[in-house]
Amino acid sequence: MSEDAPVNIGALVAYPSVAEHRVLKIQTKLHCWAAAEADRRFDDLFNLVVDPAFLVVAWNRVRSNKGARTAGIDAATAASIESRQHGVAGFLAELRSQVKDRTFRPVPVRTVRIPKANGKSRRLGIPTVADRVVQASLKLVLEPILEADFDPSSYGFRPGRRCQDAIEEIRFLAARGYEQVFEGDIAACFDEIDHSALTGRLRRRVGDSELSSGIGTERGNLSPQRHWSAVVPTGRREHPKQRKL
Repeated sequence: MSEDAPVNIGALVAYPSVAEHRVLKIQTKLHCWAAAEADRRFDDLFNLVVDPAFLVVAWNRVRSNKGARTAGIDAATAASIESRQHGVAGFLAELRSQVKDRTFRPVPVRTVRIPKANGKSRRLGIPTVADRVVQASLKLVLEPILEADFDPSSYGFRPGRRCQDAIEEIRFLAARGYEQVFEGDIAACFDEIDHSALTGRLRRRVGDSELSSGIGTERGNLSPQRHWSAVVPTGRREHPKQRKL
């Protein structure tokens, strides 16, 4: 799918709509293939992650996020990258070369503590901009595949879905005889969830190896915990008169 990819990153940076069109076209194909074959395993996605169009769209997603103003452990922000001699095009070209050559290595995230309303604090990991762009490109590739495996009644952290949609489904079901709504939460979900189980689920669909990194503590040390940069599909379990939202 990437053999005819335009390699002039500078042109794509200047005309982002061209990159968006290419990415959307490929994402549509991936989703259709995944939806048509529930047991299909995709083994050649790496080239898409380094596709110039995917990297440009990934950059624009990262740049438009509020976190673009916050630096990782390398002290680089989106604005500082834009001000470099070769700008965004040079940054993405170098990043693409590193990923293609297998010399790219995610670095530990910068970890800070932010206060919570209950007086406690929550740990927040801040990756470098380079890591964020690679993760965003990986998400652009994986999301249309994994979306095909999610339950239609799942709304959390999914593209094009929001809390109001879940509320409307509750109202819809309540009008048709459903009487109970169950709300649950997993304490410290991303810290406690079994990452081996997640990657095992992912390998059912994807053959390429995953990207992961250690976590930098406030003092710059490494934690053995691994952070996974993709969403893994949930199982399709449903009980009469009960729907998981």
